[in-house]
Amino acid sequence: MNLLMVNDAIATIEAMKSEILWVNYGITNVYTAYNVEEGKSSILSNHIDILLCDIEMPGENGIALIRWIREQNYDIDCILLTCHADFLYARDAISLGCQEYILIPASYEDIGTTILKSVTKRTERLSKHKLLEYGKSWLLEKEQNITLTKEASRTPKDIVEECSLYIINNLYNEELSVTNIAAHFYLNPIYLNRIFKKVKNVAINQFIITKKMELAAELLKLPNASAVSVAKQVGYPNYSYFSSIFKKHFGCAPTQYRQ
Repeated sequence: MNLLMVNDAIATIEAMKSEILWVNYGITNVYTAYNVEEGKSSILSNHIDILLCDIEMPGENGIALIRWIREQNYDIDCILLTCHADFLYARDAISLGCQEYILIPASYEDIGTTILKSVTKRTERLSKHKLLEYGKSWLLEKEQNITLTKEASRTPKDIVEECSLYIINNLYNEELSVTNIAAHFYLNPIYLNRIFKKVKNVAINQFIITKKMELAAELLKLPNASAVSVAKQVGYPNYSYFSSIFKKHFGCAPTQYRQ
């Protein structure tokens, strides 16, 4: 993830940039700015995930920068680093959705730990968004390809498509199975498996695994998404089992795929 530090104390900000092992806290690139205008310019020129900002600076202060970020609808997690323990500042920071409010002097380790906490929360949020978008995309594709039947009763194809959508929306569920899906739609598991294979040319269990693996592959592309967390998000609390299925599907382990 990318970090932008905005602070008029040039020596301080440059020391932090060079001396903190940012990669240990989930940060890939660190950008710096020495006032609000430079901060805005950096945001306009680069993809910024996290802002670490001083409050008191010449011209506009850090609160004004964060307010501008929110007004421009940038998805940036904001953290204030300041020696001001003023309630009004804290109130404004909270109202603008700041993730943390760090009082200095603070150790590099404390600053890094706070950044890592923000990176972790942001990664989880992006993963959930990815899952939602995956389901929406799949549904849109099906809505474009499936014509509504004029018959009073559902055809086997209708049933299979409903079950497929249910599967896509529940990939996180570790108990997703033919039996549970059939029970949800008041169907016989044997009948469901038979019509599913006839319509999709694949067994329903294999369809479930394929979609889980496709989603896992997408989630592994997210910055700082660990293979273990991805396994849980696609319904495999047992990482070893997930890894073996993933390797069988893609020919390599999740960690290798992510690299």
